[in-house]
Amino acid sequence: MSTRTVRTTLLFGAILLLATVCYLPIQYNSRTVRAHDDGVARTPPMGWNSWNRFGCNVGEQLIKKTADALVASGMRDLGYQYVVIDDCWQIGRDAQGTIIADPRQFPSGMAALADYIHARGLKFGLYTDAGRQTCMGRPGSLGHEWQDAATYAAWGVDYLKVDWCYNDGLDAAAQYALFRDALAATGRPIVLSICTWGLENPWDWGSGAGHLWRTTRDIDDRWPTLLQIIRENAVRAYAAGPGGWNDPDMLEIGNGGMTDVEYRTHFSMWAMMAAPLIAGNDLSGMSSATRDILLNPEVIAIDQDARGTPALIVHDDAGRQVWSRPLEDASVRAVALFNPTDITAAITVRWADIGLYPGDALVRDLWAHADRGVVADSFTATVEPHGTVLLKITTQAYVAATLPNEPSRPPVDAPIVNQGVRYPYLSDLVPTFADNALGPAEIDISNGEGNAGDGHTLTLGDIRYAKGLGVHAPADLRYDLGGACMAFAADIGLDAEVGQHGTAVFQVWADGALIYDSGVLRGGMAPVPVYLDIPGVYELRLVVAPVDWATDYAHADWAGARVACSTV
Repeated sequence: MSTRTVRTTLLFGAILLLATVCYLPIQYNSRTVRAHDDGVARTPPMGWNSWNRFGCNVGEQLIKKTADALVASGMRDLGYQYVVIDDCWQIGRDAQGTIIADPRQFPSGMAALADYIHARGLKFGLYTDAGRQTCMGRPGSLGHEWQDAATYAAWGVDYLKVDWCYNDGLDAAAQYALFRDALAATGRPIVLSICTWGLENPWDWGSGAGHLWRTTRDIDDRWPTLLQIIRENAVRAYAAGPGGWNDPDMLEIGNGGMTDVEYRTHFSMWAMMAAPLIAGNDLSGMSSATRDILLNPEVIAIDQDARGTPALIVHDDAGRQVWSRPLEDASVRAVALFNPTDITAAITVRWADIGLYPGDALVRDLWAHADRGVVADSFTATVEPHGTVLLKITTQAYVAATLPNEPSRPPVDAPIVNQGVRYPYLSDLVPTFADNALGPAEIDISNGEGNAGDGHTLTLGDIRYAKGLGVHAPADLRYDLGGACMAFAADIGLDAEVGQHGTAVFQVWADGALIYDSGVLRGGMAPVPVYLDIPGVYELRLVVAPVDWATDYAHADWAGARVACSTV
C-alpha cells in the first residue's frame, strides 16, 4: 500500500489553481430542484386528518364539528391549521370527467365546506390517489391529474394528500412531479403530501415534487408499530428541511391503543424528527391527558423550529437513546432521552455529545414545564419504560466558529497554489453538529463501532490515508465555514476493513442544498474522488446515508477531506 497524502494534495492544488480562474462546475443532483422553493410548508404542516379515527365514516357534519373543535380547543392558535378529509369522500366522475363528492355525505358541496373552514382561520385538505382507484376503491386521479388539480383549486383546497394504490407500475417520481406541475399551474399554494408508504424511495426525489413524503408503512395504534416507524424514519433525517419533510405518518394520540406515556413519546419523537403533526383523533371528545399532549406549546415549538433540522441519535446504550436536535438559536439543543425498553432506566446526555462545550447549561423539562436548574457538563434523568424525557438545553458556550485561529497549512512538499489560500483538513476542525450511528465520528482513523479511537488507518482499496473522517452510516457532520471557502475535496468509499461487505450513499450539502450524491457505493470499490466548488458557503454538511436499513459494515471514509479557504 502507498500513502495518499501527497498525491491528494497535488491534485487538489491543481484543481484549486483552476478555481482561482473560474469556478468549478457544481455537481448537482436532480433532487436539488425543490418544489418547496415555493414558500409553502417552511415548517412541518400541522392539522387534522379523518382517517385514523373515522376511516370511511366521513361527512360534512363531522368536518364542520372538527373545524369548530380546532378553534375552541386552542389547537388552531398553536398551529394546527389543515383540516384534511381522507379517502371515501368521492363517488365518481361526471360526463366531463370532473370528480364528484358524495352528495349524501357532503350535501353543501366541497366549495361551501372549504368556505366554512376558511372562515374559521383554517385551511382545507383533500385526498386522492395517483392510481386509477383510491385505496378504498373510489375514483383515482390517473389520467385526470390536471383536471383534478384545477377542480381542487377552484374548491379552495390548500392541502392535497396523494396515495399510491392501484398505481399499475407507474414511475413514482414522474407521477408526483406531474401532480406538482398540475397544482402549480392553478396558481394556488397547495401543500402536496406524497404517500407511497416508504416505497419507491421518496426521500431521494420527494423534495423535487412535494412538501412531505411518507417514509414508512402505515401507522397503527400499537407500541411495536410506533417503534418500528421511529426506527425507519430516523435514518432519513438527512433528506428533510424547510419546505420538504419526512412524514412518518399521522398521529394516533388519543385513539386508545397506547398508554399516555407512549403517546407522549409519540409526540416527542415526531417533534424531534421535525415531522408533520397531523392529529387523527376525535377532537370533540379528548381526554385531559390527550389535550395536554397535543396542546403542549413547548414541544410544538421544537417541531416548528425554523432551522428545520431533524434530530439524530447521538448515544445508544443497549437501546436507551439520546437524541439531539440543533435549533435556530445556536446556543440551544432539543434533547430526547428515549427509553424504548420495558424497564426503567437512567439516561445521561453529555454536552460533548450534542455539540456544546463543557460547563454550565440551563436544562428545561418540556413535559414538566419546569427548569431543572443550571447543570455542568451533563444531565441524567430517570426515564420510565416506553417513555421520553424531552429537554431544552441552553448554554452560551456553544460550538460556533469552526475554523482555527491559526490557518492550517498544506504539507511542505505540496505546491502553494495561492498565497491567499489555506487548506485545512476537516478532521482538524470542530463540527457544529456531529452524529454517527455507532461510536463517535473518528478523526484520522476508520470507525470501529465502539469507543473513540478504536478504528484503524483510513484505507480505501489499497490506498492508506493519514487524514480524514471515519463514520458509520447513518452519519451527519456539519461545519461552519463562514462563507470563506472556495472548494472541497475528498476521496470517499467504504473502508477496506469491511472487505466486500456494506453499502452506503455519500452526500454533500451546502447551505441546505444537495450538491453531490454518490449513488450506492459498496465495499471493495475503488475510492471515488470528489471535488466541489463551494464559494460563499456557510454550512458544509457531510452525510452518509444507509441503503434501506442495511447499515451492517457501513464503515464510511471521507478520506483526505479538506477545504480551500481564503486567508483574507
